[in-house]
Amino acid sequence: MLDAYDCYFGVVDLHALTVLPSAADLRRNTLSCVAQYIACGLDPDRCQLFVQSHVTGHTELAWLLCCMTPLGDLQRMTQFKEKTSRKSSATSDVDSDQTAAHSTGAGHAINSGLLMYPVLMAADILLYNAQAVPVGEDQKQHLELCRDLAQRFNNRYSETFQIPEPFIPAAGARIKSLQEPSKKMSKSDENHNATIFILDEPQVIKKKIMSAVTDSGSEIQIREDKPGISNLLQIHAATTGRSIEELEARFRGLGYGALKGELVDVVVAALDPVRTRYNELMQDKSYLQSVLQVGAHQAQKRANRVLSKVYRKMGLVAPNRS
Repeated sequence: MLDAYDCYFGVVDLHALTVLPSAADLRRNTLSCVAQYIACGLDPDRCQLFVQSHVTGHTELAWLLCCMTPLGDLQRMTQFKEKTSRKSSATSDVDSDQTAAHSTGAGHAINSGLLMYPVLMAADILLYNAQAVPVGEDQKQHLELCRDLAQRFNNRYSETFQIPEPFIPAAGARIKSLQEPSKKMSKSDENHNATIFILDEPQVIKKKIMSAVTDSGSEIQIREDKPGISNLLQIHAATTGRSIEELEARFRGLGYGALKGELVDVVVAALDPVRTRYNELMQDKSYLQSVLQVGAHQAQKRANRVLSKVYRKMGLVAPNRS
């Protein structure tokens, strides 16, 4: 995308507040995320990297869009229903334990940020009038809400926002859990063996892949009845750039062990230079801060243009953002 688009990549620290992380963790993880972005190939000389909270306008536009968003649209979001279902279950478990009867406070409450999350995500996109948004399949519903809000605003106030299109990769659009391949791979999964982290050491990656859940039968194919093997093939294709058809032919007649063994090698080979570069970057916090300062400045200029137009069309007296 760096060659075809004017790219803006934000570290969404405001979204992270929905789980109320500790202040120290949030600060550390924000810089860590920036370092991982650069280590993975996002060249600061060819794109803008910034922290969401450093750019005035994300929360402003989110509020304006909230006023145009039916409550029912947010309550129907699949991720909101899944997260609140898990939280409700956790609260119920705690409530049933008489020894913890008074501990069901903020740690178990369902906060309104989880409900409003997709509107802030829409603001993140529309604030830059984005044409294309790189997302996984699990975020398509949120992007559809963003598209609806852009169209709703345009219909009411005249053409203002482009209608963004999803940019979904052919391979790796929805990586599944290594332990429960019916679910997506998640950073928040309590079972860390289910998730490959970018910074995992080679021996950890090997253990996770070799213990990944597979399926009955021995065929190495993408099929609905073989979610485990299909997931491993998707990871291989996303990592190496090879097509699924090529991989199916490559492993025809071989066992699951052959696929897992090669997958360990290709994932380790892909992530080893990333981890090395990340460690170098984390030793130079001043460089990371300078990247964020430049990125936020450029993002702010673009955001100001869009937000000033939105204020004027909605009848708000726009502030001087020069």
